[in-house]
Amino acid sequence: MALTLRSSTSFLSPLDPSSKREDAPPCCVVPMPPPAPGSGRLRLARAAPVEHAMMEAAAPEEAAAATLLHHGGGHGQRRGKGTAVYVMLPLETVGAGGKVARARALAASLAALRSGGVEGVMVDVWWGVVEREGPRRYDWEGYGELVRMVERAGLRLQMVMSFHQCGGNVGDSCNIPLPGWVLEEMKSNPDIVYTDRSGRRNPEYISLGCDTLPVLKGRTPIQVYSDYMRSFRDTFRDYLGNTIVEIQVGLGPCGELRYPSYPEANGTWRFPGIGEFQCYDKYMRASLQAAAAAAGHEEWGRGGPHDAGEYKQFPEETGFFRRDGTWSTEYGDFFLGWYSGMLLEHGDRVLAAAEAVFRGTGAALSAKVAGIHWHYRTQSHAAELTAGYYNTRRRDGYAPVAAMLARRGAVLNFTCMEMRDEQQPGHAGCSPEQLVRQVRSAARAARVGLAGENALERYDEAAFAQVVATAASAGLGAFTYLRMNKKLFDGDNWRQFVSFVRAMADGGERAALPSCDTEQSDLYVGFLEKRAAPEAEAAAAAAV
Repeated sequence: MALTLRSSTSFLSPLDPSSKREDAPPCCVVPMPPPAPGSGRLRLARAAPVEHAMMEAAAPEEAAAATLLHHGGGHGQRRGKGTAVYVMLPLETVGAGGKVARARALAASLAALRSGGVEGVMVDVWWGVVEREGPRRYDWEGYGELVRMVERAGLRLQMVMSFHQCGGNVGDSCNIPLPGWVLEEMKSNPDIVYTDRSGRRNPEYISLGCDTLPVLKGRTPIQVYSDYMRSFRDTFRDYLGNTIVEIQVGLGPCGELRYPSYPEANGTWRFPGIGEFQCYDKYMRASLQAAAAAAGHEEWGRGGPHDAGEYKQFPEETGFFRRDGTWSTEYGDFFLGWYSGMLLEHGDRVLAAAEAVFRGTGAALSAKVAGIHWHYRTQSHAAELTAGYYNTRRRDGYAPVAAMLARRGAVLNFTCMEMRDEQQPGHAGCSPEQLVRQVRSAARAARVGLAGENALERYDEAAFAQVVATAASAGLGAFTYLRMNKKLFDGDNWRQFVSFVRAMADGGERAALPSCDTEQSDLYVGFLEKRAAPEAEAAAAAAV
């Protein structure tokens, strides 16, 4: 079937001025530039270069400041030893109907980010939006408009192939389910989704147990993901490697390489619960039975551990996760090896498909690994085990993950970069700092690139300082800040953020001063912050 954009009209369509929302990007009165002709063709034609459009209209000294702020390119092109900063756009930037939400407000926000020295933005490319009307019926219109807007702003894009639903997890501010035709398949065959010991089904993501089975109207999930990414590549080919510098490949719930072991929906789980194993759909059970038979212990294939507890429990309340519990036995090693191995194989399959699709486009590949830091100080690391990371006091569970990503040439994107141990509740056994150090070591050993994100919304100086220190010590290739909203552009928050971006660009060191500033007054740096302020004020002024 031919891949077509659904609309022959301009991607930059007029905005309904009444569509205001509390959590949306702030409003803007800046007019959008006119669209380029022919924007609705089979393949989205790249607009004329606009990298310096804003600077050409500025006064000479402002242009010089903008040049300094936006120095460098995508991955590996940031000057010196600094780290490029990206900002996540709101989850519903392209909503369920396939349109850009509040385009004028978004344009103002992008201009503010550019003036603040940000390298680019990240956006989820929702499977449930693009392929919502039926198999292989792709609607890229909203994302086409977004790509053009970002290019006009002089920014770069990290685009996430989001094969999961939005809604039901930490920070989810909207609900975007999987495509309707996929949900229909789930109704007729509930075993294509992850299932826990009590039989609770989770519709966030297709179970990896059926990766290679034709359960989606004659196609396997891997084929569906591959077809989706190929359509994306063909549509945005002219932007890949320049405006679109990175493709982050979704590998599980929240886009992360993990099982949905700690779902917040309906109060199923709450922090710092250990979570539950997700291996009870018929496809996962069949795989477990085969693995147990191959190991000479058919009795091990009857199901997951019977003593692993429930979502909200603590490790010591269970027979499996307690100190020297079942996890440390021969059976425990077999089960955890199988469970984590299935996750690694899934990641490898999806990334192999992505590698084949995007090879030669110039866009980097990446994958996200979850920062599960609670119960890290215990022997078993229970919460990591239920999520699929076989990481214990006796075993490094992140080395195999890093090795798999290295084979596929993908950057390891890790969360919780802003967290400090001293800020965590004592009863939860947290150690995000030790966890980050372990992942950093695994990435270095595998010679795989490392990038980072903050796990929770933070605006304080302490969180920014922690990220700067981690970026400098770990050599992060990029950092993506969660998330753009009207709070970010508030006066104090914005000043902290601009200082953070500058510190990241300088590799955590004091910004270099021009030779004319013999008194070490930092007046030049202050000028950059002052220049960025009007754009931030414009982005925040009309917020409702």
